Amino acid sequence: MLLITGIRRKRLKSHPFPPAWEKVLEQVPLFGLLPEPDRQELKGHIQVFLAEKNFEGCGGLALTDEVRLTIAAQACILLLHREAGYYPGLSSIIVYPGEYLAPQVETDESGVVTEGTDRRSGESWQEGSLVLSWEDVLAEGLDVHDCYNVVLHEFAHQLDAEEGITSDAPLSKSTRHRRLAEELERGYLRLRHDVAHGRTTVLDPYGEESLAEFFAVATECFFVRPQLFRERHPELYAELTGFYRQDPAEWGWSQISEKN
Repeated sequence: MLLITGIRRKRLKSHPFPPAWEKVLEQVPLFGLLPEPDRQELKGHIQVFLAEKNFEGCGGLALTDEVRLTIAAQACILLLHREAGYYPGLSSIIVYPGEYLAPQVETDESGVVTEGTDRRSGESWQEGSLVLSWEDVLAEGLDVHDCYNVVLHEFAHQLDAEEGITSDAPLSKSTRHRRLAEELERGYLRLRHDVAHGRTTVLDPYGEESLAEFFAVATECFFVRPQLFRERHPELYAELTGFYRQDPAEWGWSQISEKN
């Protein structure tokens, strides 16, 4: 089965990349920053991803090539130079026009359960589906004052669930991602301390919600504001460089500076 899957994926990668798709990718800022060999690798990953994942439009959203490609390109950036499993636990990407309402159940310290709804821009389920707001996808996260990128955030959760990155953190020092887990824990505690004392952070304060959210937030910043992230969190940046096998701080960020 694995052999057949490998052959099929190799065939998909060899297909000519449609010129119309090329034009869509030109509008994805992160794609424009990649070195040329990485762009070619990414195109192959995109063709596999689109063939294997089901996209569903909700709330009246029409699924166009722009929607599918913009999401697929950013999701597959996380797979560059790695042995890509193409998010094996994921079958469907559900896309809403904007923020959507999701049921929420909270239990306080006294055990009182409160049910309600919560506005969300995205969420990732360990098995089955991932949900995104198209409006938030278009935000891209490339504002020089912002680390926001909902696609990177939610697909980082998928990698975390697949590889047990944050779940490994409290375990023995022989775990697969031991050094990364240790740096994530340090960064997480530092973020909680900084937020508690009202300090400005390069990482989104939402990362203090949990270690899993911290990993997703750190992944966003690693790809969207890598130079500042490397300056503020050099040890964690180095571990993420090893995990993702990429060094975004060395991409063509001068292009963005020149445009601004």
